[in-house]
Amino acid sequence: MTPTPPASSSPLPTLDRDRPFWRLAEDIPLALTWKLMAISTFTPLLLWWLLSASNWISDKFLPSPIDVVQALITLWDRGLLLQDTQASIVRVTLGFLLAAIVATPIGILMGAFASIRALLEPAIGILRYMPAPAFVPLLIIYLGIDEAPKIALIFIGTVFFNTLMIMDAGKFVPKALIETAYTLGGSRWQILSQVIWPYIIPNVLDIFRVNMAASWNLVVVAELIAASEGLGKRIELARKFLNTDEIFACLIVLGLIGFVIDLSFRILIRKTCAWSLE
Repeated sequence: MTPTPPASSSPLPTLDRDRPFWRLAEDIPLALTWKLMAISTFTPLLLWWLLSASNWISDKFLPSPIDVVQALITLWDRGLLLQDTQASIVRVTLGFLLAAIVATPIGILMGAFASIRALLEPAIGILRYMPAPAFVPLLIIYLGIDEAPKIALIFIGTVFFNTLMIMDAGKFVPKALIETAYTLGGSRWQILSQVIWPYIIPNVLDIFRVNMAASWNLVVVAELIAASEGLGKRIELARKFLNTDEIFACLIVLGLIGFVIDLSFRILIRKTCAWSLE
């Protein structure tokens, strides 16, 4: 009798094992991950350098990478880069933090109680489709031209999206968990604080990670409201004088800040909610 060959220890089809790039819903080898990340990083830089070196496009419209690096050094030496970066970070942090403080409890309540969801979702659904920059004239009238309207603009641009996304996370908490908590004698508050909230923490952090990008998109608009400093203001000043190397420099700084924030949220989720990644 011919013995039956042992089953393969890997659940992946042969095609997926042979072609790791096309693995469906599976991790790829770490070496391949680093190679793909390097390609996605350096290919745009190479194309940028080739285009700027070809002289097909004027350096006023497409400065070379060397010119942009020089602009970064100049802005840093003049103290402007650090000053503008700090101003933008403070505005985004305050605006987004206020939005998170308001959106989190409202989103949880909307996800947990259909009555609150029916009461608030239509109004919030309408407000989130109103472009935040359209509120600028009203914010100037109501709050003046200091820091308050800039922070309020970032708040308006993120609070409604945070609320509805947190609501969706709360809606999909397994009913079995809630029913078990009720069976064990849990109160509504205990279920909210000890069942629903712990269950959706990873989702909430991921929602904040995604929506933080909207805050940085809005900071450029916010800093056009009579700002004297900030990366958005620096971009606007560079536009007036056609200093495209400074515009590229500020855009790179914004991208690096976003990358660091995104990476920080990922690390935070991995460190505090490791159980959710298993």
